[in-house]
Amino acid sequence: MNSAQSVTTEKQRQLERATQPSFEANWTVFWVAFLVRVAYMTLAHTYRFRLDGDHFQFGWEMGRIARALVTGYGYADPFSGHTGPTTWVAPLYPLLLAGIFKVFGVFTLRSAWVILTINCFFSALTTRTTYEIAARCYNHRIAVWSGWIWALYPAAMQYAVRWVWEMTLSTWLLSCILVLALRMRRIGETIADPVDHAPVDQKEPRSLRRWLIFGFLWGVLALSNPSLLLFLPAVGLWVMRGARNLRQQVIFALASAVMFVVCVSPWVARNALVFHTFIPMRANFGAEFYMGNGPGARGFLMEYDHPFQARDQLYLDQHMGEVAYSKMRGRMAWNFVRSDPGLFARNTIKRIYFFWISVPHSSDKKWYVEVGRVANFSFASVAGLLGLALALKRKRPAAWLFAWAFLLLPLIYYFVSVHARFRDPLEPLIAILAVYLFQSAEKTRKSGHAVQSMG
Repeated sequence: MNSAQSVTTEKQRQLERATQPSFEANWTVFWVAFLVRVAYMTLAHTYRFRLDGDHFQFGWEMGRIARALVTGYGYADPFSGHTGPTTWVAPLYPLLLAGIFKVFGVFTLRSAWVILTINCFFSALTTRTTYEIAARCYNHRIAVWSGWIWALYPAAMQYAVRWVWEMTLSTWLLSCILVLALRMRRIGETIADPVDHAPVDQKEPRSLRRWLIFGFLWGVLALSNPSLLLFLPAVGLWVMRGARNLRQQVIFALASAVMFVVCVSPWVARNALVFHTFIPMRANFGAEFYMGNGPGARGFLMEYDHPFQARDQLYLDQHMGEVAYSKMRGRMAWNFVRSDPGLFARNTIKRIYFFWISVPHSSDKKWYVEVGRVANFSFASVAGLLGLALALKRKRPAAWLFAWAFLLLPLIYYFVSVHARFRDPLEPLIAILAVYLFQSAEKTRKSGHAVQSMG
C-alpha cells in the first residue's frame, strides 16, 4: 500500500472514530452518587448496627464467617457458636469483610463504616454501567435519565447504605458483564464493516481478550452470588449470535470457560478437601428449599426454623455437619412437596407475586409506610416490564438479552425463597426500561399534537 492510500485509510479510521457516539458517562454522576450515599450513611448513622444476637445483623452469616476467618477458625461458623466448616454463602464478600475486620477490628463502628463505604462505591460505579447500557441500546437522553435515577433514587441506595451483604458488588459485576456483552456485539456503534488493517478489536469485537474478560467476570460473580449463573448460557449464546467466524468464536468461548473454571477452582478445591465431596458453589440448597417449602411455609422463608434462630436446628447443623444436615432437610422438603404439590404451587405463585409486587414487611410498620413501599416497588416493576415489552415489540437492540435476564435471574427464587434484595441485580435494567417506556410515551404524545396542529 502506497503513502497516499495509507493517509486515506488513516483519515477514514479517524472519521469513523469521530462519528462513533460516546457511551461513557460523565464522572459527575458517579461522584454525586457516591458522596450522597456516604453522606446519608454517615449522617443517618446507618452503620450503627444493633448489638443484640452477638452482632448478628452486622453481616448475618457473612459477618460470622468473616469473624471466624480473622479469629483463626477458617471459613466456618455462619451461626452462633462454632458449627464447623461451611459453604452456606459464597466466599468473595466474606473474604472482603474479613480483610476489613483484620484492619479495623471485628464488628467495630470503623469496620461498619468502611464496608458500607465500599458498598456505596460499587453502587455508585453502577451509574456508569447503567448509562452505557442505556446509551448503547437507546439514546443519550435515556442514558442520562437512567444514570441519574440510579444515582439519586432512594430505593437504589438502600442496600449500599444499610446492608452488609453482597448485593451492590453482584449488581455492579452483572452490569459490567452486560456492558461487555453489548461491546462484543457492537451494539449502538455505527461502523458496519471496519476497514482493512484496523486493530483486531475493531475487526472482530468478540476477540479472545474480551472472551477471557467475560469468563473472568462470570467467575468473580459466581464467587459473589452463584444464583445469577442461570443467566450465563443466555449471555454467552447471545454474544456468539451473528459472528462472522462461528468456529473461532466457539474456541474463544471455550477459552472463556477455562478462565471461569480457573477463577472458581480454588473454592471448589477447598470444598473438596474439607467436605470430601464435590461442591461447586454451595451445599445449603436442601436447607433453604425446606425453609421455603416446609409444612409451615406461606410463600417466604420460615426464619423461625432457621439455624440462626432455632436452637434445635443449630444443634443438628453442628453435630451432623452442614452437608449432611442440608441433605436431610432437602429430603424432608421433597417428601412434603410430593405429599402436597398444590401448596408448593400456591407458594410458588406467591413468590412470583412477591418478587415483582413487593415482599410483605413485619406488621410493626405503619400502614401508610407499607402502602408507599408497595406502590413504589410495584410501579417500578410494571414500568420496567412494559418497557421491556415495548422494546421487544419495536425490536430494539439487546431486547431479547434483557428478556432472558428478566426470565432467568429470578427463577431460582420463585421455587425457594424471595426477598426484595434478590431483585437488586435486575434494578438497573428495570430503571433503563422504565425510562425508555416513558420517553416513548412522551414522543407519542408530541407526535399526536403535531398531527393535530397540521390538521
